[in-house]
Amino acid sequence: MGIWLLNNFTTLTLAMLLGGGAVLVAVTGTLLLRRRLSRLSHGAYNDMLGVVLSMYAAIYGIILAFVVVAEWEALNDAETNVATEASQTAEVLRDASAFPPAQERRVTVAVGEYVHAIVEKQWPLMREGRPDPGVTNPQVVKLYQVFQDYEPRSESEKVYYEQSVTTLGEVAQARRTRLSDSQQSLPTLLNVLIYGGALVMLPLTFLYGIRSLRAQMMFVISVAGLIGVSLLLCLSLDHPFSGNLSVSPAPFKEGVLAQFWQ
Repeated sequence: MGIWLLNNFTTLTLAMLLGGGAVLVAVTGTLLLRRRLSRLSHGAYNDMLGVVLSMYAAIYGIILAFVVVAEWEALNDAETNVATEASQTAEVLRDASAFPPAQERRVTVAVGEYVHAIVEKQWPLMREGRPDPGVTNPQVVKLYQVFQDYEPRSESEKVYYEQSVTTLGEVAQARRTRLSDSQQSLPTLLNVLIYGGALVMLPLTFLYGIRSLRAQMMFVISVAGLIGVSLLLCLSLDHPFSGNLSVSPAPFKEGVLAQFWQ
C-alpha cells in the first residue's frame, strides 16, 4: 500500500493528504470534545494530561528520530551502492580498450545490454518493491561468458583481464546489494510503534484544554501537522526506490555509460 501511494502521488500531494488528514481529524475531534465536555476548555484534566503528554511525546520522539536516522542512512547507502555499481560497470568498459577490437566490441555490447536491462526492465520492478533478479540474469551471464571465452595473450592483456574479472565480481556483488536494498522495509514492530503511536498521540492532544479556542486550535493543528509530515517522511525513506525521493538510475546514464543512451 505504501509503495502504491508513493508511486501514484507526488510528495506534495501525500503531504497534503497525510498532514491535512491529521489536521482535519484533530480539528474535528477537538471541536466535538469541547462541545460535549465543557470542562475540557477549563483545563480540568491538564495536570494529568500534561505529564502523560510530555512523557509520551519524549518516548515517541526518540523512536521517531531513531527510525528517521536509520532510514536516511539506508537511503544514502543505497544511493552510494548504485553509484558504485555504475562506476564499476564503467570500469569494465574502460578496461576493455586494452583488448583486441573484436573482444572490445563484445564487452561493449554485453555492458550495454546489461545497463539497458537495469534501467529499462529492472528499475520499474524495483520501484514496485518486487525486483526480479531473473530480469538481468541473462545479461550478467553474458558478461561473464564474454570473458570466459577470451584468452589473453600479451602480459598487458593478462593484467587488464584479471582486473576486469575482479571488477566484474564487484559489479555482481553491488547488484545483489541493490536488489536487497529495494526490498528492505521497517520491521512490523517498528511500523506498529510509529503508526500506532501517532494514533495514540493525536487524540491525547484533544483532551488538553485551553480556554481560548483559537489557541487550542493552533496547538492541535501544529501537533497534527508535525505528526502527518513525520509519517510521510518515514514512509518515503522506508522505500528507497519508490516515490519522488527514490534512488535514481542516473549513474547508469552518465560518464562512459552515456554512450549507450545517445
